[in-house]
Amino acid sequence: MQNELWLAQAILAFHILIIAFNVFGLIAIPLGAWRGWRWVRIFWWRALHLAALLVVAVQALLGTACFLTIWQSELQEAAGRRGYRLPLIQTWIDHLLFWHLPMSFFTSIYVLVWIGVLLLWWKVPPVLPWRRP
Repeated sequence: MQNELWLAQAILAFHILIIAFNVFGLIAIPLGAWRGWRWVRIFWWRALHLAALLVVAVQALLGTACFLTIWQSELQEAAGRRGYRLPLIQTWIDHLLFWHLPMSFFTSIYVLVWIGVLLLWWKVPPVLPWRRP
């Protein structure tokens, strides 16, 4: 029982790191392009950011919660705790703002954010490893 709770907490920490990575990229890429920071064009970093946000958008379009949220919730329930019934970010916003927003709102946001990141890929293209100046 304690192992499940510990693993649920580890998944939550990893999930928060992924969310921070995604948000950081949304800010750093356009800011870095404007400021001339070369590291925001690192190919593997940009590809990972684009892929992570694609996973979020696809899960939202499919109407499913993030697999990390589901896994964490199942482990919490196995440990005798209450699990999540909504996606993690939607749960946080519900708790922070007390707004009961429909999943379609979050789906629209996730898809628009991914489209924005895809546009950044075009406007601030990453440097391919084999084409370094």
